[in-house]
Amino acid sequence: MSDGRSAFILAGTGSGCGKTTVTLGLLSALQRRGKRVQPFKVGPDYLDTAWHTALTGVASRNLDSFMLPASTLNMLFNRQMQAADVGVIEGVMGLYDGYGINPDYCSSAALAKQLGVPVILLVDGKAVSTSLAATVMGFMHFDPALRIAGVIVNRVNSDSHYQLLKQAIERYCGIPALGYIPAVSDVALPERHLGLVTARESQIDTPCWHTFADRIEQTLNIDLLLSLTALNELPVGECPAMPAPDAGKGLTLALADDEAFNFYYPDNLQLLEEAGVRIVRFSPLHDAALPDCQMLWLGGGYPELHARALSSNTAMLDAIRQAHRRGVAIYAECGGLMYLGSTLRTADGETWPMADIIPGHSEMGKRLTRFGYCEATAQQSTLLAERGETLRGHEFHYSDFTPRCDAVMACRKTRDGKELARWAGGWQVGSAYASYLHLHFAQRPLMLERWFTAARSAL
Repeated sequence: MSDGRSAFILAGTGSGCGKTTVTLGLLSALQRRGKRVQPFKVGPDYLDTAWHTALTGVASRNLDSFMLPASTLNMLFNRQMQAADVGVIEGVMGLYDGYGINPDYCSSAALAKQLGVPVILLVDGKAVSTSLAATVMGFMHFDPALRIAGVIVNRVNSDSHYQLLKQAIERYCGIPALGYIPAVSDVALPERHLGLVTARESQIDTPCWHTFADRIEQTLNIDLLLSLTALNELPVGECPAMPAPDAGKGLTLALADDEAFNFYYPDNLQLLEEAGVRIVRFSPLHDAALPDCQMLWLGGGYPELHARALSSNTAMLDAIRQAHRRGVAIYAECGGLMYLGSTLRTADGETWPMADIIPGHSEMGKRLTRFGYCEATAQQSTLLAERGETLRGHEFHYSDFTPRCDAVMACRKTRDGKELARWAGGWQVGSAYASYLHLHFAQRPLMLERWFTAARSAL
């Protein structure tokens, strides 16, 4: 029997069908009903989870089947659902789109089956009538083992149009249509080259989203949605091998957190804190001094949009150089790599001096340099991996880094059993390690012990 919890994956027929907007509307509507919501996102995306978090005040969690073993992912989902009434999981791309052409690998459908949660299918109702039932039927029959519990129709301008669609879906597909989302323009999320503008840059207009929640309360049967997605049991998972509870005791991590650097998985920060690390946030853009620390983390973000300000804050650049000289264990991902490099050339052709800790030059391009999941095997001992160890992560960047030092990781991208590319990446200079690769530490939490060991030399 259900203990009152519900959970579902809101999946779409493809990218751009409105999943994020509808997810945010549902989160708002459910919170207004007094429900404790826990937002999630399928895959590695940082931007959608930031919008979830900004709207709800609850840290949204990534459920990534490439970086995390199934048992670990189940454990993380189970843990977050302990304090929730409703788990709302925003899907990735289309329902069956994963890594390669295997619908059972890294797709929303595969995750729904793994977690034992139903799918709510979001379909586009614009300029269509009975043909929409054929679309729904195709998604239902593609994998009979998957439970699609109901359908929500997006971009519908009238109740009469929706009634036509509802009758067709329920007559020919035999599953309930849960309502529709009216076409609205005032809740559209802004975009840029890497996807959505971050929630930090474009604060959610709470009244606007409350108005949107009002609308969908009138056009969606939320009671039926909760009934159809009752969670009878949580998936079984196991905690991976963890650092000792006091492994990081006495260590302080300075975390770059501002408009330029803000891509972090909450699970990663939680793992650090659970190991005893004290986290202090600072701004490379606005602060003149670095917190007293033995560890420093510069995450991903948009340093290219703030290159002038970052370069002009010479006090902070000097502080980070001094930290490096005294052995602070520095980890940088993607945008952090660009900041630690020698120079950064922006899209407008301007070149700006940076920290010059990892010798090399970053340059922004007009198209993705590399995108997607990949593996990186350490060719020598690094801050996070011993020689021979392989880390799984993802890259997503328009910049290219030309180093003036040797790479320490052998990277490769494989898909559907074929190797697509090999390249060298990741650079270790003294106590600093930087890479384009975004990592989820829960894949192997014991990697953090290497970081802690390096950090203790700065005490």
